[in-house]
Amino acid sequence: MKNVTLVFWYSIAICTAFVVWGVFAPDHLETVSGNVTGYISDMFGWYYLLIVMIMLVFCVYLIFSRFGKIRLGKENDRPDFKLPTWFAMLFSAGMGMGMVFWTTAEPISHAFLSAPVAEVGTDQAIKDSLQYSFFHWGVHAWAVYGVVALVLAYFKFHKGYPGLVSATLVPLFGEKSMGGTPGKLIDTLAVFATVVGVAATLGFGSAQINEGLSFLFGTPNNYGFQLLILAVATALFIISAWSGIHKGIKYLSNINMGLGFLLLILLFLVGPSIYILNMFTDTLGRYITNFFDMSFRIAPLNEDNRSWINGWTIFYWAWWISWSPFVGIFIARISKGRTIKEFMLGVLVVPSLVCFIFFAVFGVSALNLEQNGIAVISDYAMETATFGVLQHYPLGTLMSFITIFVIAIFFITSADSATFVLGMLSGGGSLNPSSAVKIIWGLTLSAMAAIIVYFGGTQGLQNVLIIAALPFSFVVLLMGASFFKAARQEVKPGRKRMKKKKAKSPAVNES
Repeated sequence: MKNVTLVFWYSIAICTAFVVWGVFAPDHLETVSGNVTGYISDMFGWYYLLIVMIMLVFCVYLIFSRFGKIRLGKENDRPDFKLPTWFAMLFSAGMGMGMVFWTTAEPISHAFLSAPVAEVGTDQAIKDSLQYSFFHWGVHAWAVYGVVALVLAYFKFHKGYPGLVSATLVPLFGEKSMGGTPGKLIDTLAVFATVVGVAATLGFGSAQINEGLSFLFGTPNNYGFQLLILAVATALFIISAWSGIHKGIKYLSNINMGLGFLLLILLFLVGPSIYILNMFTDTLGRYITNFFDMSFRIAPLNEDNRSWINGWTIFYWAWWISWSPFVGIFIARISKGRTIKEFMLGVLVVPSLVCFIFFAVFGVSALNLEQNGIAVISDYAMETATFGVLQHYPLGTLMSFITIFVIAIFFITSADSATFVLGMLSGGGSLNPSSAVKIIWGLTLSAMAAIIVYFGGTQGLQNVLIIAALPFSFVVLLMGASFFKAARQEVKPGRKRMKKKKAKSPAVNES
């Protein structure tokens, strides 16, 4: 466990340094990291647009290529989870709590606060608002997750390599390199991105839940109550982590998707149903028609439009890349036994469609209120926008209760999934990290979240996570190239799949 211990301590040291920075100089951390993220957006915006599109093309290619029949496991392996459970688990880890808020806040922002192209408040801005929400939460995001998850699953289950990011690069750089310092640095980057991203999300999530409870029931809106929420959530996700992936995360994900769709159906029935259907159909068509234009839009001659693209599209692309180690490893873990074609279709199409439906129902319900002068949802804080929308429709109190439960369970499943992934990364790629390791990581994440929220360094850590996306994007490109090299040797053009030889597993970072 020597190498694993080094990766663990490297990660702890780096994370501690940024936490200390956020504690003693939160404004300085936010300023410096904000300047760096701004520089990256200006200088590498074109790069993010191209690399994410390359990932999407790669995913689509694999669906129709000769590699599509390769199974992410041995020939007789079959999926560990049924399709509905698999979809629920990958969706909960991939989008989760953030989507509950952004389904109302993002369309409202694009339509009435800062429009991507048209003047705010116009019919064009309203139509664009949903179109760009589809764009930001659609197949591009899931392609990023899909590439990382596929490569990890292929090398772990099909080739028998350790479940580490560094192990996937062995075909390119060899066992010696990936078992040495370069491999440790790559795995440390993956751990760092996961820890910082989840800690910031836990801190932000506790604040969101606090805002919702305060908005609905008048509970205290202060750090003490946020700390109580974080403590309760920590206890619950530690219990879930202790029970294992086949119980805790599985059951919570199924429950949450059920509650989420119940909330969706209720709002659709009591909301502007026909308007929702019309906007969904129109937006889906516009999304498909303008797909490539949005994918490559950088606005080099319009400073205002470029600023909007940097603040939204480039930010999202960097955010998805920065989250890909965490989400990718988790999706890989639950995808054993599926073929590459089935995997890619499932990861790209179903979650994207679910996002589109949620954005249509919640987003259009919010747009409808502001369009007709019923309520100015754009005046609400992002944390309370969804609750502000629900209170103006029948069954608003019931739907708000369900929303609180959905947010809380997403909160728990995200933390639970993260502790599992961190257990894998700090346990040599083990598929079943010990409960003790997961609990230690869970307590560490919660402690970091509590400290950062108290000292106001959450935004700074989020900026740091975006910065980490730039070097990791190169790792993702290398992972795709490594997969292609290994898979091409296995499946020759114009021939049936070659009979697999028993491959020797490289001992990457396990000694």
